[in-house]
Amino acid sequence: MNIHMLTVGKLKERYIKQGIDEYVKRLGPYAKVVISEVPDEKAPDNLSPAQIQQIKCIEGDKLLAKVSPDTYVIALAIEGKQLSSETLASQLDNLATYGKSKIAFVIGGSHGLSDAVLERADMHLSFSKMTFPHQLMRLILVEQVYRAFKIIRGETYHK
Repeated sequence: MNIHMLTVGKLKERYIKQGIDEYVKRLGPYAKVVISEVPDEKAPDNLSPAQIQQIKCIEGDKLLAKVSPDTYVIALAIEGKQLSSETLASQLDNLATYGKSKIAFVIGGSHGLSDAVLERADMHLSFSKMTFPHQLMRLILVEQVYRAFKIIRGETYHK
């Protein structure tokens, strides 16, 4: 399986990068994982709703440019469906079984994802009703994907 994690913004925190690198390494026997970053749009703190929409559109266009037509897209969105780790594992297993071997997880920037990205997505996934920094969400996502593969293979992993 080919997993592409598309994110907005550069990862700055070394400890988060180390955690992500560890899980990507662990995923090596199960899937090819590529993480791509697109630059976030620089903007002042006090933005109008129209300016926020414009930023989301620019970032969204950059994200969508990296998605091929045959990719199953999972957008991380707070209003998305919440799944257990076992259900996520089952979903990934079903995608692989039915020929969807290219999967892209998309994480937006600080303002979220554009409507165009959400419309392109085959699934909207939420990890919580809480808001997480998008840098930390990368680590949580890659850990959950690793956990999913351990579940799929029936291998032990801490609970």
